[in-house]
Amino acid sequence: MGKEGSFKSWVFDGTISSAIVVAFFDELADSLTRPMAAVIDNASIHTSHEFTQNLEEWRKKGLIIVNIPPYSPELNLIEILWRKIKYEWMPFSAYQSFQTLKDSLFEILANIGSSYTINFT
Repeated sequence: MGKEGSFKSWVFDGTISSAIVVAFFDELADSLTRPMAAVIDNASIHTSHEFTQNLEEWRKKGLIIVNIPPYSPELNLIEILWRKIKYEWMPFSAYQSFQTLKDSLFEILANIGSSYTINFT
């Protein structure tokens, strides 16, 4: 998610592990056409050995990983996005079942930038 409105999501059904996050960043680094900084929080999957051993390889591909200070969700754009999804965009009816919740979330994620926008200015 970029401040200019760009957005791409990777959706997983299940527990997110360091291996899944590493695979995501591998794919992201391989797809870059220009250097990029990714701002991440200090979740254990972001500080695991499995994750940190890849930092130099991603840097060589143009992906710089920047950690925000602990307890600073206001600096993490994805936290702002989740707040908008949970408290503004997600209809109350989405909570009727797990399937309706997933369907509503996928609809929102697929339409960020068109039907759903955040203005950071």
